[in-house]
Amino acid sequence: MADVIGERWRGKWAIVTGASAGIGKAIVEELASAGTPLVLVARRAQRLNAIAESLSNADGVQAEACPADLAEPDAPRQIFEFTQQRGLRIDLLVNNAGLNRYSEFHAIDLAAQLAMVQVHCHAVLHLTHLFWTGMVERRSGDILIVSSVSAFPPGPYTATYAATKGFDLLLAEGLAEEVARYGVRASALCPGATESEMYESTGAPKADTKEFQSAKEVARRGREGLAMGKHCVIPAGPRGLTATPIACCRERRSAELSSIPTGRLI
Repeated sequence: MADVIGERWRGKWAIVTGASAGIGKAIVEELASAGTPLVLVARRAQRLNAIAESLSNADGVQAEACPADLAEPDAPRQIFEFTQQRGLRIDLLVNNAGLNRYSEFHAIDLAAQLAMVQVHCHAVLHLTHLFWTGMVERRSGDILIVSSVSAFPPGPYTATYAATKGFDLLLAEGLAEEVARYGVRASALCPGATESEMYESTGAPKADTKEFQSAKEVARRGREGLAMGKHCVIPAGPRGLTATPIACCRERRSAELSSIPTGRLI
């Protein structure tokens, strides 16, 4: 199975946002080790260049650094033009960039909340549309949108974050249903508590990180799920603490929706 998954993107260009740390960095390392040339996107240019150089030296793949801040509305267009100018055909897009803040809704700076909407919703939609069109025309390509288990239950103290991740989940699942006939795949990766810099910067209460999943494991499961054609991937935590309650929440909502007459507008 590992060999089949590795071969899916060998020699094909992938673009990963939020590639300088956490799950994004783990994803580019997974892809590079399987022979996938990469375009790395993140805000921190110096760190991004260092990662690109490291991947090229360690795995012998071509890695291009494309510094960009997805909180800026025109960033997706600039990223797309970066690939067009270099004649790169992107066969895998990973929308991973993200940010979060933990506090009461009124206490979180409005600019930070609007940035979440920009990065998680506007930029994801914009980038996906830019690269999706070519994939559909070629009848080949894959898109992974990193959502969160926060997309399923209500999210007190992270209400805006959870809402934007719900957008990501539904976008990925809707697209997956819509374009399967074109040979294109889309999947939502919904990790739970993960070892990453982002968690440390949210302001959330201290937690027992022994229960956290490693970014490497999340990246592996996301890549496997997308290659297998899963529309949604929920990685289980070290002791199965994530997948079970979220699966129950999903089943409950599916049961509630099944009671709505077909064709009814909500």
